[in-house]
Amino acid sequence: MASYAWAILAIVLATLLGTHAGDPDITSDFIVPDGVTPDADFFTFKGLKQALRGAPMDAAFKATKASQVEFPALMGQSVSYAVLQFAPGGINPPHTHPRSAELLLVVQGWLQVGLVDSNNTLFAQTLRTGDMFVFPRGLVHFQLLRTGDLFVFPKGLVHFQVNKDPRYPAVALSAFGSANAGTVSLPKTLFGTGIDEDILAKSFKTDAQTIDKLISAATMG
Repeated sequence: MASYAWAILAIVLATLLGTHAGDPDITSDFIVPDGVTPDADFFTFKGLKQALRGAPMDAAFKATKASQVEFPALMGQSVSYAVLQFAPGGINPPHTHPRSAELLLVVQGWLQVGLVDSNNTLFAQTLRTGDMFVFPRGLVHFQLLRTGDLFVFPKGLVHFQVNKDPRYPAVALSAFGSANAGTVSLPKTLFGTGIDEDILAKSFKTDAQTIDKLISAATMG
């Protein structure tokens, strides 16, 4: 019942968020912030080096981004990157990127992948080195990839990643078709923003005590 509720919720959110436009086209080669003189360093970003070296030091999961916020040269270029680090058993909770698809490549450890279509049919796959998988736009999906696998997350879809290995970390690269893809975390959006507990309890067909525990976990995380 809980998985069915998540599927319905994800389909609704994907429909709403899928209406958002991506990056607008620009009429120049690149955009330079006011007061900046472009040189080779302007087009260089060095902030991902440490994130490529295994498990995060202070969390079960960590995302290190190279979006237009961290790397201003990406403004107007419709591309960005993120490094995802998973400790053993680490999880990136269900979320969506409202302005972009996601292309994910595992560079250390293993994860798995799958998607759920609008008929609530699950398509799950174990990917190995060099395999590629596409997630059609608007469908619920998740990732648990193996090293070297490549997976596409279409624009606006709800997904999550889990490292189920109990001993070894995992690292993945995520590429986006937007300089500012955005991330909407479902646990925090649902249980950490003050939605009435009675509404949540009825929506998920559970009791207030369970909702209280979920709200407490979301606000702590």
